[in-house]
Amino acid sequence: MTGGASGIGKATAARIAAEGGSVVIADVQDAAGAAVVTQIENSGGKAAFVHLDVTSESGWADAVAATVAKFGRLDILVNNAGIGDTEPIEVTTLDTWNKVVAVTQTSVFLGMKAAGAALKESGNGSVVNVSSMYGIVGSGVSPAYHAAKGAVRLLTKTTALGWATEGVRVNSVHPGFIDTPILGDTDRDMLIAGTPMARLGKPEEIAAMITFLASDDASFATGAEFIVDGGYTAR
Repeated sequence: MTGGASGIGKATAARIAAEGGSVVIADVQDAAGAAVVTQIENSGGKAAFVHLDVTSESGWADAVAATVAKFGRLDILVNNAGIGDTEPIEVTTLDTWNKVVAVTQTSVFLGMKAAGAALKESGNGSVVNVSSMYGIVGSGVSPAYHAAKGAVRLLTKTTALGWATEGVRVNSVHPGFIDTPILGDTDRDMLIAGTPMARLGKPEEIAAMITFLASDDASFATGAEFIVDGGYTAR
């Protein structure tokens, strides 16, 4: 579970652990990640933390190895880590572009590449890549974020086809405006006004979808995108 120390990742880790899964929190936020592990263990679940820079190929190899060493296998990979940009394309710097793409897009490639063998060995693997509604529609700003999230959508589909007969399903989840720390100082009233259901989503609502896709209840779903955006993209 990348980005598992806060927001959607934290909620998903708690949900999967509550349903009996053993969870590895992978994040650069060491203290926050350790706190999530403590919360899960205090609730009777099983969890561990690994420090992971999701843009590091060697870091990914170490994280997968640590997971298998700790729990004996790897059945589920949730690629949730991501960052965004907020400016129009004409003032977006190359440094911003490269950083957003590295954390939000390249990390998904590295994660699936590193975890592929272990997931196939499990015989019943599931990958859930957290994209965004902005991986499907545009907004006029945030070019790096849109490009990266759109790439995650198609990377999901092509990997799903490649692994369709190898015991690993790969799907993407596309959240709308979710009430998490990543919103920062964004005007929440503006976001609510732009959402047909007239509210922000909750991290637990995305966690429920991710957990469903990770489970055997979604055993015939692969290469698909699941939008959870309060109706935003339905217009």
